[in-house]
Amino acid sequence: MKPLTLSLAPGRLAVCRLPEDSSPAEVAAALGPGFWALVRTPAELSLVCPEDSAPAAASAETGWRALEVQGPLDFGLTGVLASLAAPLAEAGVSIFAVSTFDTDYVLVRESALETAQDALTRAGHRFR
Repeated sequence: MKPLTLSLAPGRLAVCRLPEDSSPAEVAAALGPGFWALVRTPAELSLVCPEDSAPAAASAETGWRALEVQGPLDFGLTGVLASLAAPLAEAGVSIFAVSTFDTDYVLVRESALETAQDALTRAGHRFR
């Protein structure tokens, strides 16, 4: 895998678990523009959003920062997340990954941000 270029997205994020009866459409309408991701599975409804937009009814883990892989990335690429996750795991940094059509985001706790950036730089990745 070639080195990736990453940037630190602005703001702090929350990773939330919403109540079972939450309406995805209502949640999305309340969020407006900006970075957020809403995922429904048979077992849960999860949301990543700015900390100050976390719904009151959600169980939220706050204090996350997003490292954005500069894209767009070709769908044929392999090992993108692995090339980020491996050095972060070796450095003891836990992650929460979010992927979009064009790119990937790796969320790390703000308290581990400097460690994460150092580990990724040592692994050959670059920051803008």
